[in-house]
Amino acid sequence: MQKTNKPTKISRRSALKQLGTSTALAGASGVLGAPMIWAQDIKDVTLLHLGPAYSAFPDMVAKASADLGFKVEMQNAWTDGIMARVVNQPDTLDIADLEFWATQRVWRRGNMQPIDVSRIENWEKIIPIFRDGTNFDGSPMSTQGTLPFEVQYVNGEGGFASGATDQASIIPTIYNADTLGIRPDLIGRDLNSWAELLNPEFSGKTALINVPQIGIMDAAMAIEARGDITYGDKGNMTPEEIDKTIAILIDLKKASHFRAFWSSFDESVNFIAGGEVVIQSMWSPAVTAVRSRGIDCEYRGLSEGYRGWGNGLGMMSHLDGLKRDAAYEYMNWMLSGEYGAFVARQGYYGTVPETTKAALSAEEWDYWYEGKPAAVEIKDPFGGVMEQPGRARDGGSFEQRVGGITAWNTLMDEGQYLVERWNEFVAS
Repeated sequence: MQKTNKPTKISRRSALKQLGTSTALAGASGVLGAPMIWAQDIKDVTLLHLGPAYSAFPDMVAKASADLGFKVEMQNAWTDGIMARVVNQPDTLDIADLEFWATQRVWRRGNMQPIDVSRIENWEKIIPIFRDGTNFDGSPMSTQGTLPFEVQYVNGEGGFASGATDQASIIPTIYNADTLGIRPDLIGRDLNSWAELLNPEFSGKTALINVPQIGIMDAAMAIEARGDITYGDKGNMTPEEIDKTIAILIDLKKASHFRAFWSSFDESVNFIAGGEVVIQSMWSPAVTAVRSRGIDCEYRGLSEGYRGWGNGLGMMSHLDGLKRDAAYEYMNWMLSGEYGAFVARQGYYGTVPETTKAALSAEEWDYWYEGKPAAVEIKDPFGGVMEQPGRARDGGSFEQRVGGITAWNTLMDEGQYLVERWNEFVAS
C-alpha cells in the first residue's frame, strides 16, 4: 500500500485529551492553544447525513451529536433519491449514506472526495469482506453482483483501484445477509431452499419486494434453485436472462401465485403478521418487528446461500477544514460500537465486530453474533421483547450467515431494461 505524506491530524478526542495539559501549561497567562480553539469552534459545525431509513436512524444521529459536541442532522431517502442528490445537488448534503453498488454509479461524477483510511481509527478492525474482498477464512467472496471490495478503494485518477490503497470511496458501516421470511407455524414443515418461494403449495400466499433490482434477484435465487435457469451472474443478467426470468414470473402471476408486491417496511410486516403471506422477500428488522408482536416468524437460512448488501458513509467534495475534521470524527463514532450495537438488535451487522461486542451485553452478543440460544429475553433497539430464552437466531452464527453470501445487491448494466420488464410483470 503506497502512502503519501499528510499533515498531522488532530481529532476531537485527542484535542480534548490534550486540553488538560494545555490548560496547565498556560498558567496565569491563560493562553490555551490549538486544541482548545479547535474544540470551541467545532461545536458550531452542522453535518447533514442523507441516508436510507434502514441505515440512517434518528436515535443514532442524536446520540452522535451528544457525544461529539457538534450537530448532526439526518434526512432519509431511498437509494435512487440519494444518488440523484449526490449527482445533481451535491452541496445540499455533507455525508452520503450509500449502498456499495450505488457508489459504483456516482463516484466518477467527482462530487465525493476520497477518504484517508489512516484517519479511520478502527479501519484495520473492519471485517475482511470490505477491506480485502475475502471471507473470514481467507477464501474469495462471491463476485456475483457488486462485491463491496470492487468499489471500496479509489486511485488518484478519479476511479476505483484494483487493490487496497490508502484512500476509500466510503467507510463501511452496516451490512447483512438477506434471505426469505417465513411463518413456520403456518407452513408446518421444514424449508431449506429458495425454490420454495415458487412452490405451488404456497400459491396466493407469497410476496416479492417491489424494487426491481432486488425483487428480480430474489426471484432469480428461487428460479435457479428450482433448476429453470443457470445464471452467469444473477447480479448482472443479460437481456435474454431478464426475459426468461420475467416470463416465468408473469406465468406465476397469471396463476395467482403472488399475494402482493410490497413497497414498504410496514407492508411486509403486516402481510406476514396477518397470515396473508407465509413466505416472502423480507428485511431482518421486519422479522424482528413481527416477532416482537409474539408471532412466529423466521429469517430462514437456505441451502443456496444469501443475498448480501452493504452500506457506507462517504464525504462530499465541498467539505474542507473544520467541517471535514468533524466528518472524520462522525465516521469514527459510527464505527466505535454504539451504532453497531443498535443495528445488531435489528438483525443487521456493524462492520467492526470488536467494538460492537463491547457495546452489547454478553447474552446479546452470543445470540446475535455467535448463533447461541438466548440466555435471557432478547430485545429490539427500542426495548420490545422479540425473543424468549432458549431460542437461537435463524441461520446460525455471524460467520456462517455472512460467509454464506452468494450474490450481492447491484445495479445491472441492463438496469433500465430490467425496470421496464419488471413493470410489465407487476402490471400483467
